[in-house]
Amino acid sequence: MALSKRQLLLFLSVASAIISVVAEPIKVLSAEPSTGDGVQQMNIFQALVLGFVQGATEFLPISSTAHLKVVPVLLGWGDPGVAFTAVIQLGSIAAVVWYFWSDLTQLVTGAVKAIARSDYQDNNFRVTLGILIGTLPIIFFGLLIKKLIPDYDNSPLRSLGAIATASIFMSLLLGIAEKLGTRKREFNQLAMSDGIFMGLAQALAVIPGVSRSGSTLTAGLFIGLERATAARFSFLLGIPAITLAGLVECKDLFQEGLGGAGIVPLVVGVLSAGIFSYMAIAGLLRFLKNRSTWVFIWYRLVFGVLILGAIGAGLLKNV
Repeated sequence: MALSKRQLLLFLSVASAIISVVAEPIKVLSAEPSTGDGVQQMNIFQALVLGFVQGATEFLPISSTAHLKVVPVLLGWGDPGVAFTAVIQLGSIAAVVWYFWSDLTQLVTGAVKAIARSDYQDNNFRVTLGILIGTLPIIFFGLLIKKLIPDYDNSPLRSLGAIATASIFMSLLLGIAEKLGTRKREFNQLAMSDGIFMGLAQALAVIPGVSRSGSTLTAGLFIGLERATAARFSFLLGIPAITLAGLVECKDLFQEGLGGAGIVPLVVGVLSAGIFSYMAIAGLLRFLKNRSTWVFIWYRLVFGVLILGAIGAGLLKNV
């Protein structure tokens, strides 16, 4: 159900008041000295909060990259570092595999049995193949960007302004999908072509601020999937992509070391990300069974507009 103007105004007013009251004390209480390379030392409280941010936003259609970039900046914590971000993502990977373990085993065993009896029309086989083929676009474009833009992590495409613009654009696109989608097809009606189409949409997530979950959920609505079905398939489709991305990013951990993060904060961050990722998955699937995506559409729109406004007012640096 869409938020009314009065409800939206009330929500923004309360959120602004909470942020203004809480942000400054958090900055003071959680501040740590810098390590000298731009990455600040990580304490347990910061690890817990950033694990929550990772877990709560990885699977909601609002972009975890955007929030992991914005939240530390707003709280004055500095850059948590590539190593820390890569490691806590493992918690999200564990959560999604754990939650969908029965679905994964059914799809894999069903696909293997279908291959054994040469039944290539079997639904488990077609959905599994769709997931595998649908993973290829994001791998291709991810490698292409790494090749063409060696310092992509520090490029203007990852700036707060670019993230805010992507958030606004995707909110409008999800709004159109919500309006035009027929939402008639259920999970047992999925086809291989659905995996391919949503996989192409997933490739947009190489652009920071787009949201992998958001782009695939939007694509699912456009092709007539029910909201909960689109979200469920989005999660399954994302498992190979998230896992591969986590493994690639973890390579930096061995090259750069732990940076400003100690072992204990890392463990806290991983556990926090895993717990809140699991809760976000379960909560979103339950929410979308009988509610629309308008709350996320409005959130992404307001999120992007506020960031651009803060940059324009000089309250945030466009970094």
